[in-house]
Amino acid sequence: MPARAYWQGQIKLALVSIPVEVYPATKSGPAISFRQIHEPSGKPIHYDKVVSGIGPVDRDEIFKGYEISRGNYVLLDQEEIESVKIESRKTLDLVQFVDADAIDVLYYEKPYFVVPADDLAEEAYAVLRDALRQTKKVGLGQLSVRGREQLVSLKPCGRGLVLEVLRYADEVNKAQSYFRGLPGDEADPEMLDLAVSIIDKRTAPFEPEEFHDRYVDALHRLIDKKKKAKGKRIIEDVDDEPVGAKAGNVIDLMAALKKSAGSGKSATTKSAVAKAKPKKAAASKRKSA
Repeated sequence: MPARAYWQGQIKLALVSIPVEVYPATKSGPAISFRQIHEPSGKPIHYDKVVSGIGPVDRDEIFKGYEISRGNYVLLDQEEIESVKIESRKTLDLVQFVDADAIDVLYYEKPYFVVPADDLAEEAYAVLRDALRQTKKVGLGQLSVRGREQLVSLKPCGRGLVLEVLRYADEVNKAQSYFRGLPGDEADPEMLDLAVSIIDKRTAPFEPEEFHDRYVDALHRLIDKKKKAKGKRIIEDVDDEPVGAKAGNVIDLMAALKKSAGSGKSATTKSAVAKAKPKKAAASKRKSA
């Protein structure tokens, strides 16, 4: 468990207060970061704060500006911004409960693990967890952290509770504006049955460790090759044709569905992932040949 909690305080259910600690449930993936480098010297490139027609400026001359019209700004210094931050509270008041499936997936932003702060809190913690599970409800409240107020939900997860930061309504685009022009008629029954049979064949338990970011893996391989090649330029051949490269191809949907439904006895997620593994570069094939 991380040494430092994201939030420490009390979950309040009516007159009952439960001391808890909240920890991040996720972490950043294996992303690769790059620096911009001046190739002739091999040194990193730095950036200066400059104003057009003036040049470099001192940091104490820089303010935050909110544009109210083109080229016109309301200027705010850091003290003014700090003065309106919400005071961090040590209580999460569960003010409402909703059905577990009532919150659209678009509103969920980031999950956190919630654990009892001490042994004395475990009994009340377990009561809240089991009550939410039995009623199939999710608790809602607002959490004040680092000067901002976050809308959060609380729901059971295994032996514990998970707090999820939710997006506010004005942070979510309305789906109707994107889906309005799509046909509302039901799909062809025969095609629908074929599609359902394909889904049934490829249904398997979710095993997240079976999936990898192939782009990051490919970058690591390229970096390793560059290290061995001592900086020489390497261009990898791509075997797979990009999706949409031949948009003019017309596919018989019914024939494709029938062929997919009849191919193989079962196609699990694991086998599908195995097929999706990147091929070795053609350049390496020619070298081994």
